[in-house]
Amino acid sequence: MNRTTLNLWVGIFVLLGFAAFLMLAFKVGNLSFGGAGSTYDVVAHFDNIGQLKERAPVRSAGVLVGRVQSVSFDTKHYNAEVRMAIDAQYHFPVDSSASVLTSGILGEQYVGLDAGGDDKMLKNGDEIKLAQGAMVLERLIGQFLFNKAQDGGSDKTAKGVQ
Repeated sequence: MNRTTLNLWVGIFVLLGFAAFLMLAFKVGNLSFGGAGSTYDVVAHFDNIGQLKERAPVRSAGVLVGRVQSVSFDTKHYNAEVRMAIDAQYHFPVDSSASVLTSGILGEQYVGLDAGGDDKMLKNGDEIKLAQGAMVLERLIGQFLFNKAQDGGSDKTAKGVQ
């Protein structure tokens, strides 16, 4: 194989490697190529969103149905306002509920949508009224320890009375 052919193949290999690296970077960054297609926006208010970020997935039954557009603090209601772009091919009833969930123990946080039973569907600009915030591990541990301390104190009192 002569030198020019070898240089051509090395160049092609380097370009393919760069393209694969670029695709991996887009995948890790939750970015996409081209337009996202038609979507409609819905809003939900949460007491706590944990580490939910913009571009986080919105899933229903494990299927990606949209992305989080923005996360902001609502000074009128004093909670987090999450604006989501839902793919237009997916329609959800107006009584659907939204929850901030975590994929796995230490995975990324996402919004989970559970469909309701109403005949009317959400449209652009509607608000999801039923919203459950993220579970905060520190609070759960604190409640567990507090309950254990109370149970331990009542056991000692009950034993002393008998």
